[in-house]
Amino acid sequence: MNAEEQDRKMGQIIVKAWSDDEFKQRLLTDPAAVLKAEGMDIPEGVEIRVVENTDKLQHIVLPPRPSGAELTDDDLAKAAGGLSTGDKCFIFGGYRPSA
Repeated sequence: MNAEEQDRKMGQIIVKAWSDDEFKQRLLTDPAAVLKAEGMDIPEGVEIRVVENTDKLQHIVLPPRPSGAELTDDDLAKAAGGLSTGDKCFIFGGYRPSA
């Protein structure tokens, strides 16, 4: 599954969690099993944690530092971006309601 397909699938999983409280609870408690059942590839030895943002608690995911080379200005520009879609804002794979 390529990155675009994974992003699309993850979007479907998020929408399902928003509309199905039982599914959301399973996703929060056993994310790897739920993601696998939904067709996502989970690499061997990778632990998955799902956390939920609220109005009072927001999470920031700090990705690992790239190994080897220094980041170029182009790399930094790509990393600093987000995607705004009207009343929603997706940043670094996360969701935040727009203010």
